[in-house]
Amino acid sequence: MNERSRVDVQALGKVAVLMGGTSAEREISLLSGQGVLDALRALGVDAHAFDPALQPLAELKTQGFARAFIALHGRHGEDGTVQGALELLGIPYTGSGVMASAIAMDKVMTKRVWLAEGLPTPPWVCLGAGQRAREDLLAVPDALGLPLIVKPAREGSSIGVSKVQGYSQMQDAVRLAATHDAEVLCEAFIDGIELTCPVLGQGEAARALPVIRIDAPEGCYDYQNKYFTDAVAYRVPSGLDAAEEAEVQRLTLAAYRALGCRGWGRADLMLRSSDRRLFLIEMNTSPGMTGHSLVPMSAKAAGISYPQLCLQLLAAATLDCTAGGAA
Repeated sequence: MNERSRVDVQALGKVAVLMGGTSAEREISLLSGQGVLDALRALGVDAHAFDPALQPLAELKTQGFARAFIALHGRHGEDGTVQGALELLGIPYTGSGVMASAIAMDKVMTKRVWLAEGLPTPPWVCLGAGQRAREDLLAVPDALGLPLIVKPAREGSSIGVSKVQGYSQMQDAVRLAATHDAEVLCEAFIDGIELTCPVLGQGEAARALPVIRIDAPEGCYDYQNKYFTDAVAYRVPSGLDAAEEAEVQRLTLAAYRALGCRGWGRADLMLRSSDRRLFLIEMNTSPGMTGHSLVPMSAKAAGISYPQLCLQLLAAATLDCTAGGAA
């Protein structure tokens, strides 16, 4: 199919591909942004790289950009801050709005919303900045059991994440996570199959793409394995039976809608081996678009090429004030 057949690329105007930024995920954002930029230009879009770490966002207006493709990850890109700035500038952008972006970036707030909606997520304990005493740390394994996962409450790409096997490891794990965020999320470990499921669209029209099963060496799906090795096996089709695949997609859509997401996103889940029960882990509202990234992989399995995916997301760029209250 002609990638341009359904979108008038000239009507999109001058497009900024926001990449880089100031977060811990800057390196990955630059890779994502370059991929998107190359794809859009190949389709005839008047697309340009724009790094908010190198020039103020206000330049988007003065340079005449009509819309923005957000290929930023993490803080000041995926957390509602850039989205808010673009709202003020009146420049439509890809992905979720201010509120959904902010909530999804905060893993604790995400869990609170999901639980309020009756959606399954692993038990957790949140340690604030004043909860670093020995008794605070030792109380966490008592509450959640071992092993458990320790991570920054507002970070991505497995940055600052540790798997704690014993009480003696809690202090180092919390200290590492706290270098990235004042709040530390401690989460019960789910022993099972790691899954991810992308979503495209908004509201009731949103649809889930094929589920991907992630088989990482020794279960270590860390920053290095995610982006810079070929050690991880990604299985799409996932190998789940039809009922389980459908349930992953149903749960992903419910989680996406509960947070008010739009445009696109990707839910990470665990399927517990002991009872085949699903648990939502987190929602990504500005997923990676690198050569190792999962949304393009799933989209390809659904018959959507990488350039077509980029163009579809760009064409759906909008503002909160014109999105029907989705965000």
